[in-house]
Amino acid sequence: MTERLGRSTLPRRALIGASAPARTGIVHLGLGNFHRAHAAVHTARAMAVAGGDWGIRGFAFSSGRVVEPMRAQDHLYSILQLTEDGVQAGVVDVHRDTGIAAEDPAAVVASLADPAHRILTLTISELGYSRDGATGRLAVDDPRVAADLRPGAAPSTGIAMIARGLEARAASGEPFTVVSCDNLQSNGAATRTAVLEFLQAAGASPDVQDYAASAVSFPNTMVDRIVPATTAAHSRRVAELLGVEDACPVPAEDFSMWVMEDDFAGGRPAWEQGGAVFSAEVGAYEMVKLRLLNASHSLIAYLGVLTGRETIAESWNQDFVREAVMGGIRADLLPTFALPSGFDLEAHLAQLSRRWGNPLIGHATAQVGSDGSSKLVQRLTDAALHSLERGGMPHHLALCVAAWIACTVPPAGFDPGPLAERIAEPARERLIEAVRGAAGAQDHARRVLDAGLFPPALAGREDFAARVADLLDVLVRHGARAAAEEAGAAEGTGAAGASAGAGAGIAEGA
Repeated sequence: MTERLGRSTLPRRALIGASAPARTGIVHLGLGNFHRAHAAVHTARAMAVAGGDWGIRGFAFSSGRVVEPMRAQDHLYSILQLTEDGVQAGVVDVHRDTGIAAEDPAAVVASLADPAHRILTLTISELGYSRDGATGRLAVDDPRVAADLRPGAAPSTGIAMIARGLEARAASGEPFTVVSCDNLQSNGAATRTAVLEFLQAAGASPDVQDYAASAVSFPNTMVDRIVPATTAAHSRRVAELLGVEDACPVPAEDFSMWVMEDDFAGGRPAWEQGGAVFSAEVGAYEMVKLRLLNASHSLIAYLGVLTGRETIAESWNQDFVREAVMGGIRADLLPTFALPSGFDLEAHLAQLSRRWGNPLIGHATAQVGSDGSSKLVQRLTDAALHSLERGGMPHHLALCVAAWIACTVPPAGFDPGPLAERIAEPARERLIEAVRGAAGAQDHARRVLDAGLFPPALAGREDFAARVADLLDVLVRHGARAAAEEAGAAEGTGAAGASAGAGAGIAEGA
């Protein structure tokens, strides 16, 4: 019988980086697969070179699904790295304590107030920042936020926990850094705004508000690693490779990137020694991630769901999906931002193609397509407005919105297929109510855009709404391929043009 992974059974040859010391210097909120495969790995590798008291106290937000097995395994877990050439496995040993924030929010607050802790890292998803999608400000009308603002209330949202923790920490005056590792544009600035707005709305003292504004830093970051959901097959493979049983392994691609502003009020690990990049051009790297990878990922996912493809690799394998994505990148996305200095675009596009096409990752299209009402606002809005305000039409971005609508709140009589049922969409009920009684795909699409999820600057664009409606109508009547081809033809990047563009991007470095 295979032994359980733990301190006594740890195969030392498999250790990734270094084991953390007993003392914790980092608090993490959102103890899911991404954090455990990304920031935790970079931290382990940094300590292997430069040391430091950078053990992590991690909090899952609401579920014990990861906490319980980690506790049973002395907080060890394995990374199953899925490369083009096969799989490799290693063990991470940097977490020294774990908890569940929703069950014990006071423990989160106390951890943030502890002067020994100098950094908070976050992977709470776009939804976790309690922001109004239309304005980008703290959603004070959200019932959970409103409840958290009441005096004496135990915080239930991530932003409230951070704000209350900083409120408690202000008495010591110890500097602190909050590092968002989520796919928000200007994620550090967005986090700072939400926290300061919460403290102001909660009636925090001027001293507390001044502390949070002046002694706490919120560096912007860009994070990138594809980390699919764990399956039983992943667990079996870890047992074969390491000879121990791991109840919470993390599968991940071999690519990992972390770009940060070097703005850490209370010190930091030598993350640059662990593979991270410190740059004054985080905004440009962020645009590369949000627009080229994330926006494209959404389109691949929804077109895949609509054609019965369970994984991103299976969807990417369809010629019309590749053509639509590469056409959208070149026509709708690249013109909207400046690339980082010295950035090799064609090599990057080739790398993206390899990552999306890696069959070992098994990234589910329904998983990538979940939470679209918050993801698409982040990924598409500014890029779409850039084109519209210059007299253009971002046809592939309109296609992505149309495909999201078809998957999550389909027009009457249209069946998006069984995979659509697996997509988690928090705004689904709101959208269903908005489209009740809609007369055809045109009316249906317009009602979705008018439901208050997208900023008025985009939702109010009659030309964009009409294009989304037209593509939804084509999709409903003739299918995903026809809608993608229609978008490409209108953009001037139809099958021939997009294929040529994609080939140019894929050939270099392939």
